[in-house]
Amino acid sequence: MVNIVHKFGGSSLSSAERYQAVANIILAHTEAGDCVVVSAAGKTTNTLVKLWQSYQQSDQQAVSDILLQLDNHQRTLIEQLLSPTARYAALNMLEQELALIAQQAQQQSLQEAALLAHGEVWSARLLATYLQQLGLAANDVDARQLFTLNDGQLLHQKNQQACAQLISANSINVVTGFIAADCQANTVTLGRNGSDYSATLLGSYCNAQQVSIWTDTQGVFSTDPRKVKKAIKYSKVCRGQANLLARLGNPVLHAKTLSPLKNTDIKLVVRSSYETEASATEIVKEGYSKAKRFITTLENIDLLRIDQLRGGEIGELSQLIQHSLHHFIENGDTYLLVPASATHQVVSHLQGRANIIESNLHGCAVVAPSNDVAQLFEQATQVLTEQSLTPRFSHQDADYILLLTDQSIDSDVLTLLHDKLINKGQELAIIVAGLGNVGEVFIEQLSQQLNRLQHHFSVKLVGLLRSRAMLFSPSGIALEQWQSQWQNEAIDYQQDDLLTRISELDYEHKVVIDITASEAFSELYPAFVNLDCHLISANKYAGTANNDWYQSLRRNLAERNLLWRYNTSVGAGLPINFALADLQNSGDSITHIEGVFSGTLSWLCSSYDGSVPFSDLVLQAQQMGYTEPDPREDLSGRDMQRKLLILARELGLTLELDDIALTPLMPEQLAQGDWQSFLDNKQLLDDFIAEKAADAAKDNKVLRYTGALTIAEGKVTAKVGLAYATQGDALANLTPGDNIFVINSQWYSDNALVIQGPGAGKEVTAAGVHSDLYWLIQNLK
Repeated sequence: MVNIVHKFGGSSLSSAERYQAVANIILAHTEAGDCVVVSAAGKTTNTLVKLWQSYQQSDQQAVSDILLQLDNHQRTLIEQLLSPTARYAALNMLEQELALIAQQAQQQSLQEAALLAHGEVWSARLLATYLQQLGLAANDVDARQLFTLNDGQLLHQKNQQACAQLISANSINVVTGFIAADCQANTVTLGRNGSDYSATLLGSYCNAQQVSIWTDTQGVFSTDPRKVKKAIKYSKVCRGQANLLARLGNPVLHAKTLSPLKNTDIKLVVRSSYETEASATEIVKEGYSKAKRFITTLENIDLLRIDQLRGGEIGELSQLIQHSLHHFIENGDTYLLVPASATHQVVSHLQGRANIIESNLHGCAVVAPSNDVAQLFEQATQVLTEQSLTPRFSHQDADYILLLTDQSIDSDVLTLLHDKLINKGQELAIIVAGLGNVGEVFIEQLSQQLNRLQHHFSVKLVGLLRSRAMLFSPSGIALEQWQSQWQNEAIDYQQDDLLTRISELDYEHKVVIDITASEAFSELYPAFVNLDCHLISANKYAGTANNDWYQSLRRNLAERNLLWRYNTSVGAGLPINFALADLQNSGDSITHIEGVFSGTLSWLCSSYDGSVPFSDLVLQAQQMGYTEPDPREDLSGRDMQRKLLILARELGLTLELDDIALTPLMPEQLAQGDWQSFLDNKQLLDDFIAEKAADAAKDNKVLRYTGALTIAEGKVTAKVGLAYATQGDALANLTPGDNIFVINSQWYSDNALVIQGPGAGKEVTAAGVHSDLYWLIQNLK
């Protein structure tokens, strides 16, 4: 039984390295019986087309030169991929085939379709042999044995029987795309993007569960992501919109590709062969996805008016010119959009029933939910007019608009259209992890914040996570009743369950807000990014992880145009990260940061005056909930060390946690044993602090526990530990419980910039997370 049909295009097989990457995908994503449909490697088909054109022009020298190009390319792939024995057989076969082409060219017996078929045959044979070399059961299958056409019509019953007989259930079937045969066993081609069509045909005939189109883009976007940086990748697109986009020029899918899946439950998935961990776009049946907004551009097209269009004639014309065509009716007349290069062919075929209304047009089509179309028509027309691109022809239909102009729509204009038409009406799904004190206050504040946020996006809380339980409601969790809904509907989950639920969310944007203190949860960040989630963290672990892991996460976010904000990981709600970013963005350079970054240690040191033992203050802070359950976690200074590392990385420094010297706020022996052992020996702490405080007082200073980072002459020093603050300066006057950041820079060299305020507390921390959420939405907007 075929579970999945995978399809790989020419760009995915353009080099030996790409073949190896495809083989790795096959090893990870296939099982015995699955099929792999392949295109010709790289630009092989284009080269074969040039050979055919040279043959038609009787240019024997050009034919010989192009045959040499083909030989060099295929020989290079074979030599780099295959072992000596397999290499010898493959090169021998290639030599025979190229010699036959040369002989047929000399004898004037070359056939176009049979010539073009070589590209796919070479790809399938080479990939199957390479998979065998890797120990995988694989065989290559020539699709001319599977797909038969009669007068251009597929013989479905015959083809289904051929697939049942020739597709092996015990190996990976590597099938040639693009080609088929007629009833006389002559080669025919399936036209533009024929390999995608081959894959969906094969999936239909074999009753596969899924067809995966592996390409050089990550999925289906709101517009061309190469032209618009903030193009949105959709996780789900309904077949109707995908079909309409295909007819209107979207290059990712073509209408012919979708046709075999009509009236089936086969899942069609578009994903990247270059970034295999990236989330895919799933093309689903009507009703399984909300309608989205898209802009697709049109280049070099003619507008024809057709008289007496017959049923099925558009399909015939599409087959004739090997290109998807779109037609529509306006004021009783039938219009057809045709690539300018094919207009003569179409007009000749229609024998006087076609008139060219407009020629050499460019423009765009906007596909959208029907309720949005009228408003988008006005907005798009206004944007184009403001850019001196007055439409020569426009058409408004139930679920799209068409605007045709004299000039191409460049990336700048397309970006303006996207900002105006697509960014409006987007939805943001929020998943909150951590439902402790801060998490609960965040959700309470969210109900008040929504009115402000909704001006920019439709924002919905869709997921809640606590320890190993989760609650998901894709249509939104009622904020007023979330606690009762949690009690009634939360279920236990494993990691895969969580990732599956997130991947199924049908939203333009998703954000995971991490208000946990869990290192294990922070390790899921790369998986969230691969599911196209933005990140907001109060959790410090990701920002202080191993630098290679951290930098990889950063790169992954940047490649996907995803955002990560973590202002509350240092200083609760204080805008320290914003301040550092603003200083650097304005051209300043930071030379020194020093401060108290722990509300707990701030309270302890600022409250200590020697009148009571320091250990009594620790126990008092524990009873008030200021410390961790075991206060030695606070006294160890590790929390401050992590916060200083986050600040260092905000400055672009590539430090590791161990690069920051750490001296705890207690004697080393108190870190050993259990809490009772600490209590039994707390006098050691009292003596330690009293001695340090006495040393400070000699110089009219007070004790503070600080983090300090200095950048001087290209050298970085960073440390966390006890410091003596001079009476009267900012550190010495610190209000118990406050955080303080003293920043020196090129511009703040003599008079430091000081940021001070509450460094802990559920309200200010939750508010800081909301600040990050608002920042995220402003950037998405």
